[in-house]
Amino acid sequence: MAQEQPLIGDHVVIVGGGQAGAECAAALRMAGHRGRLTILAEETSYPYARPPLSKAYLSGTATVDDLYIRPPATYAQQDLEIRLGTRVTAIDRESRYVRVDARPDVPYDRLVLATGGRARTLPLPGAESAPNVHTLRGLADIDAMREQFTPDANLVVIGGGYVGLEVAAVARKAGLQVTVLEAAPRVLARVTAAVVSGFYERVHTEQGVDVRTGCSVSGLEIGPEGRATGVTLADGERLAADLVVVGIGLIPNTELAEEAGLAVDDGILVDEYCRTADPRILAIGDCTRHPCDQHGGFRRLESVPNAIEQAQVAAAVLTEAPRAYDAVPWFWSDQYDVKLQTVGLSAGHDEVVVRGSADTGRSFTVFYLKDGEVRAADVVNCPRDFMVAKKLVAARARISSDRLRDQSTPLKQCLVSGV
Repeated sequence: MAQEQPLIGDHVVIVGGGQAGAECAAALRMAGHRGRLTILAEETSYPYARPPLSKAYLSGTATVDDLYIRPPATYAQQDLEIRLGTRVTAIDRESRYVRVDARPDVPYDRLVLATGGRARTLPLPGAESAPNVHTLRGLADIDAMREQFTPDANLVVIGGGYVGLEVAAVARKAGLQVTVLEAAPRVLARVTAAVVSGFYERVHTEQGVDVRTGCSVSGLEIGPEGRATGVTLADGERLAADLVVVGIGLIPNTELAEEAGLAVDDGILVDEYCRTADPRILAIGDCTRHPCDQHGGFRRLESVPNAIEQAQVAAAVLTEAPRAYDAVPWFWSDQYDVKLQTVGLSAGHDEVVVRGSADTGRSFTVFYLKDGEVRAADVVNCPRDFMVAKKLVAARARISSDRLRDQSTPLKQCLVSGV
């Protein structure tokens, strides 16, 4: 990682028009950068928030205008040059230029890579060409999918992560027949405890979703018009499908960085100041891996809070007021009338404490402890607990399991009295 304190350059170029790129540009102006500022965005839409895509936008309760991170007029008002529909093809670190498709090279003094990621596709014949097999990453994906959301249509969701379950919830509310297929023994297995997985399996089953775990897909049945008509399972069973949604993860867009000779390992490697090994190039958002104070090593996070925090860290570095990334990660998911808020990283925990009941009702909190410290929490439909949980995780508080479990005592008392 870079150790040299980089100098501010007049022209800052941001590659990527997602949450991280847009937030970094705004933070630079707020921090006093008055030099030239250019955003190169591959999509043709102004920067928009992606989390509502699989929720409010898919359901039709939000419009494109509702998704904009900032009103389009803001970019001109803040003297931000944004080039939509611009694909960057290479970085020339020696000459300090980025090359773009069918346009002149763009010079930079400082470069911020906010290239995000792309949806992982299903590695089966027909998956990428069938017009009714969808991944979820951009507006165009949802627009194409939403046209096929008709009552009683058979939807097969491949992947029982947050995105897949959010789509399933919207689809059931729209009257579709939904089957969720998850290869792991339980949904959300990679990110949460078995008690939370069981809760979501129960909720979706109560809503009429056919949830199948430990279930592998072996093929797609493609009809004469090139559309998927069914999904074949490893055991030979065939499921009829009018449309298929694939939610099996995200691949970070690291090719530009790697081809430019920057270190890449499941993300662009950066230090705690979002700097790459090139002192003139920073990287932020879903495409990065950064040092993890909580568990050591490096981590890559796919979340809006992480994108915003790294954008602000990069802006501070670029305006010569550097501060290290030290935010506690958090995330949320909306499904039916259930809001999940999670804080911290539960990996490596050695104890799980449940406050409330996940077997009945729809409100409870799960704490993850490591060596007696509160390291993470999953909070379902209890915003007061979430506010306290964020503070407990940030402080790595040592609270007894009995106290965390005891609903007769307000959780906020743990902030005052500790163990």
